[in-house]
Amino acid sequence: MRGDTDAGLTPGAMQNWFRPELARTAAMAAANWLKPARRGVDILRPDFATPRIDTLGRLGALEVRLATSRDDIKRAQKLRYKVFYRDGTAIADAPTLLARRDKDMFDKICDHVLVIDHDAPLTRRGKQQVVGTYRLLRQEIAQPHGGFYTGEEFDIAALMERHAGLRFLELGRSCVLPPYRTKRTVELLWHGIWTYVRRHNMDVMIGCASLPGTDPNRLALPLSFLHHYAAAPEEWRARAHVSRYVDMNRMAKDAIDAKAALRELPPLIKGYLRLGAFIGDGAVVDHQFGTTDVLVVMPVAAIASRYIGHFGPDASRHAA
Repeated sequence: MRGDTDAGLTPGAMQNWFRPELARTAAMAAANWLKPARRGVDILRPDFATPRIDTLGRLGALEVRLATSRDDIKRAQKLRYKVFYRDGTAIADAPTLLARRDKDMFDKICDHVLVIDHDAPLTRRGKQQVVGTYRLLRQEIAQPHGGFYTGEEFDIAALMERHAGLRFLELGRSCVLPPYRTKRTVELLWHGIWTYVRRHNMDVMIGCASLPGTDPNRLALPLSFLHHYAAAPEEWRARAHVSRYVDMNRMAKDAIDAKAALRELPPLIKGYLRLGAFIGDGAVVDHQFGTTDVLVVMPVAAIASRYIGHFGPDASRHAA
């Protein structure tokens, strides 16, 4: 559940979305680009065989829809490169620099949500401009191909086993161009996610949220606040892998200034806490992206009723 961290978030509108989750080191990333699909399976989504428009919602000139072609996915990858690498703090490896696209093997099996501005000038190739994107991976697609990307930082296997009857959805690789980091755009993007959740009957959303910086001691206040005030109950708890585990309990609960801690939390994390999300046990430092990541677990049944009321239980508020 990673995304750019500069935009604000207001009640009723998700913001910022999630930073590109769980990126590997440059060497591992370069190697992965040369690997075939996992388990020898051609994992190119069959949906792309026949072009189709799959609109999730509309708000004025802005449309949120799923990618329906390889070209759509490439445009999402180019946007991610601009936000995360060119304009952000992520460190690009050689293949990423050459392609000028943020990509990995998970892109082939994910659904990609696009925000299109129909009033914006066409690109040099005559395409409508993609101003926001988000990547979604359903459990039934992830499992045959090695699992969720989140699993590389957090041990989520036991969590999923405890809730074997529920369907998990991973969210990640989200970004929005700076001029569009507004309530209007983000509300439409969240509407698209909610429509997708309802359409596919998903029960739990998971992913990583990032705090800027790689020194946990400098992040002691927000990490400790999350540990003491937002920790997942046992039934929803998952722990960072032992080899990467960073203790979030860095301050005693009675020493925490809650208001100051909230000011230090990225809008992304505050927004998800408002929705009813839980935070996992332990953080993970991601040196490539210059962040410290926490696990977000959000059962759909726990989402605050005022947000469901805002978008509609059947995701009809901004229906196309």
